[in-house]
Amino acid sequence: MSGSLGTTDSENTESAAEANALSTDHLLPNMGRRAVSGGVVTIAAQMAKFILNFAAAAVLARLLSPKEFGLVGMVLGVTGLVGLFKELGLSTATVQRDTITQQQVSNLFWINVLLSGFLTVISLGLAPLMARFYHDPRVTGIMMMLSLTFVLTGSTVQHQALLARQMRFRSLAIIEVSSMVIGFTTACGLAKLGFSYWALVAQQVFYAISSLLLTWFSSKWRPSMPKRNSGVRPMLSFGAHLTLADFLGLLMVNSDTVLIGRFFGAEPLGLYTRANVLLQRPLQQILIPISSVLTPVLSRLQNDSERYRRSFMRAYETMALVIFSFAAICLALAKPMVLVILGPKWSGVIPLFSAFAVVAVSLPLSDAAAWLFQSQGRGKEQLRNHALIGIIGISSYIIGLHWGPLGVAVTTAISTMAFRLPIVYYFAGRIGPVGTRDLWMAFLSHLPCWGAVYLATALPQLMMKDAAPIVQLVVCVPIGLAAGTLLFLVFRRPRESAFYVWHIVRNSLVKQLNAT
Repeated sequence: MSGSLGTTDSENTESAAEANALSTDHLLPNMGRRAVSGGVVTIAAQMAKFILNFAAAAVLARLLSPKEFGLVGMVLGVTGLVGLFKELGLSTATVQRDTITQQQVSNLFWINVLLSGFLTVISLGLAPLMARFYHDPRVTGIMMMLSLTFVLTGSTVQHQALLARQMRFRSLAIIEVSSMVIGFTTACGLAKLGFSYWALVAQQVFYAISSLLLTWFSSKWRPSMPKRNSGVRPMLSFGAHLTLADFLGLLMVNSDTVLIGRFFGAEPLGLYTRANVLLQRPLQQILIPISSVLTPVLSRLQNDSERYRRSFMRAYETMALVIFSFAAICLALAKPMVLVILGPKWSGVIPLFSAFAVVAVSLPLSDAAAWLFQSQGRGKEQLRNHALIGIIGISSYIIGLHWGPLGVAVTTAISTMAFRLPIVYYFAGRIGPVGTRDLWMAFLSHLPCWGAVYLATALPQLMMKDAAPIVQLVVCVPIGLAAGTLLFLVFRRPRESAFYVWHIVRNSLVKQLNAT
């Protein structure tokens, strides 16, 4: 019967699969439930990733030296900048659009693949030049191996964007956690066998391979051959502005590692990057899942200003509560944390980790404001914002170089609070349902929580500073959190944020139990 209509059953099935992968109309009636369910899944995944990152930091720090971490860090600082262009902001364009066609996504897929291949060739050519720049011939082989990850990750951009667009957060969580496990176990095994810094290189490569295989298995969408006149030009324009903005942002983020590696060598860079990673990785476990859930949600709510503003502010204030508490504990317990996680040979990380704990007070919240640009399709404004804060950030690095890696961390902390945060809040809140005043109120109303948790944690730590580091953590962290929780109740907005979190978690758990 289908043959009489000019189509086959397999073609009908394929068309239905493509439509299901691209349509989002069925998500709108239950948007709140899907957002909460996605948040629960993503939080569970982030807890698993936090444990994995903690284990990886602890195990690899005992198997490898600061110099080996610094050597790979030199290359990652460069490949991070080059690799950004493999995506060209097209994943965000796919998620953000209200409607999108099979041919548009297919064309974007092939653009991502071609760009990734081109960047791999460029990176291979740059490898000898980078070795001369860093005065270390080992950089050539490391960069050549890491350049292969461009093609692997570039081939997953649109598939993962469609999974996010469909709010299939469970699939994305499984892909991310499984890939991390494979990369981590590979690195630990090779490090144990004496492969030195190649273990860290293999971690990146095996992560990319695993992510590619799992993503294509999870996503049933398959690209068509590229065609002209598919209507992707506006998406390319949006993606180009977003990519340039992200490039400027990454240029600022990665310039410090490039400069420290060039002027101070691998070992100081290894200490610097470990301090940064030790603090930033847990924060990423907060920012990335919220972003992965909230950006698609906000994109679907563009035409409902009140729901948009309410959804963003609740998430933003909750995040402020968590980040301030975490940053305060890290600052108060910097020494025992470093000694317990990394070990005594990494004691040089302690002052750097303390400086990054100050950076953490404002940097994550300024980064989170980018959700407003992305969900509202404001690529040009995000580009202007990143250009300005990029200039300020790189200038702070250059000034800080005079005092070494610690000077870079300290000047970063100062410039982030004094310049970056006000600039981002101004640009992000200039247009749209969320205003600049809203952002400042969320920040300032939760800032007392930072001081409360810091004092509640630092005072008992001073009284037992001669105790074993692990004992200090076991005793001081619960005291700081408990005292901080009591003080949260004094301030209205932190109290509302805390009760909102409790309400969401309780309802989510009840729904999960009822579903089973």
